[in-house]
Amino acid sequence: MARALKRATVAPKGMGLNDFVAQEEGFFAAEGLEVEFDWKTFRGTQSSWKGLNYFERPQDRPYSKDKHDVIQGACAWGSICNASAGMGRFVPDAYGLSPWAIFVRPDSKIQRPEDLKDVAVLVGMRAGSHFNVPYRLEKYLPLENIKTVNTGGFGARLKALLDGEVEAASLLPPQIAMAEQLGLRKIIEDTFHTLWWVPPAAEPDVVLAYLRALDRAEKALQADLEKYLPLWKLAVPAEFENYHPWDLRKFGRGERFIYQAIPRAEFDEVMDQVKRWSLDQYLKDRSYERLSFCVSDTGHS
Repeated sequence: MARALKRATVAPKGMGLNDFVAQEEGFFAAEGLEVEFDWKTFRGTQSSWKGLNYFERPQDRPYSKDKHDVIQGACAWGSICNASAGMGRFVPDAYGLSPWAIFVRPDSKIQRPEDLKDVAVLVGMRAGSHFNVPYRLEKYLPLENIKTVNTGGFGARLKALLDGEVEAASLLPPQIAMAEQLGLRKIIEDTFHTLWWVPPAAEPDVVLAYLRALDRAEKALQADLEKYLPLWKLAVPAEFENYHPWDLRKFGRGERFIYQAIPRAEFDEVMDQVKRWSLDQYLKDRSYERLSFCVSDTGHS
């Protein structure tokens, strides 16, 4: 007799392909899950957040307004800070490794990271595109000369840059590949860690099964990346679908899934850094034990 599948709602980050591959290949079902993608939250995170405060962003609403259970992900800084602010808990048992970059238009006078002094860089507030800016630019500029302005999700940031509303924008996958295909110019790039973020009442076996499915997808991507590159179409916002003849074969891997616990020291660093950046206004609980949602699986390495 076939076992009953447990239901789970997932809002993909869209910075990588693992969620889409796991759904396409039946890896969620193989781990006992019936996964429904929360496209409303996902598309909301890609849209403009202008005029929205913290707790009002699309990714906040499942915790602050809509009150529905959803597994989602964010940068490590964001997931930890969201948990500290009372929105869910972060999962330390696995993490993602994602590219990040700041782009300008091809005619921009900005050539080096140092040229971004006092230049407003477009970000999505208190998310990966935001936290990466002080974290990476401080090697080149004093904190007081690193400026950010909130527009929100990657569709909104990329459009504002193309429309000339700003000089520079902080971008993540797949908009990095889109920016390159549109001829925009990269000023600085690096990688950063992401974490998954779940409701406090999430079922540990559901979260564990979800991570196992993402790990299966990671192995599939490593074995045959070209097969899955067309799935990037699911991550392209509707307003950009026909904006350019995208070559999805050049979109690359994007975020990678790493089935290892994130170092505990990274939690402490996050707490220290966000305080230095004056982005700790909403932090309440600072206890690793209370904020983390551990689903330790001795079967992974």
